[in-house]
Amino acid sequence: MNLNPLSFLFGEVASDQVVPPRGNAAWLTGFASAAMAFIAVFALTLSIAVGRLADYWSLELIRTATVQIVAAESELDAQTEAAMRVLTTSSGIDSAKIIDESEQLNLLEPWLGNDLPAGTLPVPRLIDVQFSEEGADLESLRLRLESEAPGATLDDHSYWREPVIKASKRLRIMVAISLALTGLITVIIVVLSANSALASNQSIIRTLRLLGARDSYIAKAFVRRITLRATMGAVAGMILALLAVLTFPTQPESNGLLSGLSISGLDWAYSLLVPLLVAVSAFIASRMAARYHLHSVT
Repeated sequence: MNLNPLSFLFGEVASDQVVPPRGNAAWLTGFASAAMAFIAVFALTLSIAVGRLADYWSLELIRTATVQIVAAESELDAQTEAAMRVLTTSSGIDSAKIIDESEQLNLLEPWLGNDLPAGTLPVPRLIDVQFSEEGADLESLRLRLESEAPGATLDDHSYWREPVIKASKRLRIMVAISLALTGLITVIIVVLSANSALASNQSIIRTLRLLGARDSYIAKAFVRRITLRATMGAVAGMILALLAVLTFPTQPESNGLLSGLSISGLDWAYSLLVPLLVAVSAFIASRMAARYHLHSVT
């Protein structure tokens, strides 16, 4: 069954009249393709957005660390000075800043409220550390802090970073599985639609054969109509999904938790692949179904 790409794309008036433009197979193919494309595009763009968010947070956590100083009130200032001396003389550190009490209370406010008894809370002294691009030797830094400032402990945020990375990897795996299942379901629906369309038009097929039409001509008419229906449905589903994606919250990088949760640049182009893949899948599936059905019907 040789199908010329140009004639398949633009069609022929006679062949277009072979397949009825309406029926259960018509709306089923379009609706199913739209639904599958919507799910695929939404899952894909959400994966990209969450993946970027995870990468952003992972990078931010890698570049920063926190030194926590717990000591008696009489020793707290001395321990802080010793820790700052270690941090300012160690390589790979861009800056070290003592977080004052008001800043610490602001950090605790979302969990403890805004009426915090500042004088009675056992809040440790915190130092915010920013690493340079080459990074620092954390093990050496820990040993120096233990030696010169025994009350200081270094938190490199690995406890928080690892779950973020694991969650991002698992999300990508789940999205890949979802896309594969979506493609499989689309192919199954297209095959069922093609079989339904061919079965419901047996009289037309027999008449065309009596008039001398070849199976390739008949199949081309059905394959083209089904593929175009699936493609148009996929495009509609893609557009609806992208409109839904536009409702994603976008915040400046300084606004915390949702920093980086956005779609931009070439990320939008990935969505255009979904209708293309649906079209290719529908073409192959309907072509195989038409070939099998026409060979089995005498």
